[in-house]
Amino acid sequence: MNQVHSTTEHRKGKHLSFEERVVIQTHLKDGWTPNRIAGELGRATNTVRNEIKRGTVTLYRGNIFRYKAKVGQAAYQKNREAFCRHYDLLEKSAFISCVEEHFFKNERSLDVCAHHALKDGTFTREQIVCTKTLYGYADLGLLNIRNIDLPEKLHRSPKTALIIF
Repeated sequence: MNQVHSTTEHRKGKHLSFEERVVIQTHLKDGWTPNRIAGELGRATNTVRNEIKRGTVTLYRGNIFRYKAKVGQAAYQKNREAFCRHYDLLEKSAFISCVEEHFFKNERSLDVCAHHALKDGTFTREQIVCTKTLYGYADLGLLNIRNIDLPEKLHRSPKTALIIF
């Protein structure tokens, strides 16, 4: 048998590499089943089947279906581009500046500033971010408001793990 057994352990949640996609393409050309390919790669059978579905292209006016590693890799990279954290800071900058102004001028908490802007009708629900997001922005340093400016945060101690001996 000409199988190459991998000595590396694959853990759950690890993505397929381009080399593994090339192995899938090669073995499919040789007539291997997805189960056999999965055993060779040390992956779940469903992972290999999903990859084959993702990277299959039609040839000869839709009469022939073939798996291509480059197509699978391109689809993977396209899906990964959309998978990241998006911040509404730029889209809702008018609301953020209003909150910062009320925070420093009227000495209100972030929660009160957000509620006040919504209650007055200055901003609609779609134009604001929630209070938790505002505090998260302050933690990340995206606002002009620092954690030391937030009096309630100074009085609370962070949750620590309980160690039992």
